[in-house]
This record gives sequence, C-alpha cells and structure tokens, in this order.
Amino acid sequence: MTDILDVGRVAALNDILRRSLSGGTLVLTAGIVALGRERQQVILDAIAAFDRFEPDNDPYGERDFGAVEAEGVSVFW
Repeated sequence: MTDILDVGRVAALNDILRRSLSGGTLVLTAGIVALGRERQQVILDAIAAFDRFEPDNDPYGERDFGAVEAEGVSVFW
C-alpha cells in the first residue's frame, strides 16, 4: 500500500489551527501554563501571527514548527 501525503493540505490545516485554534487540540506545557493566562494569550497571538516559514525551519513544507519571542520568552512550537 502506498500512502500519499498532501503536504499542501497538511500545511493548510496547521495554518488553521495555529491562527484560530480550531480543527485540532491545543496542548500547553507546564511551563507555559505557569506563565498565566495573559502571557499565554500573548504567546498564542505571536504564534498565530508567525508566517516566516522557510526551508531552514520548515524543510517538509508542513508548517508544523516555529520559534517566536513574546515578552522576552522564547517559545518553540
């Protein structure tokens, strides 16, 4: 059996989840939870706005990883 992965569809679904938190499950680490809701929202807003996908940070074109800085906190997602 051969599985065909539609990378464009995966990227689109990841974009939807990243921007609107719909279509998937949001998981936060204990460290992010410990920051409190206001800082969590700042981080989530920064992740939603992230659009600097390049071959170096997105080699498979799936838009499933990023790094942002929000209020002095570096966050990898």
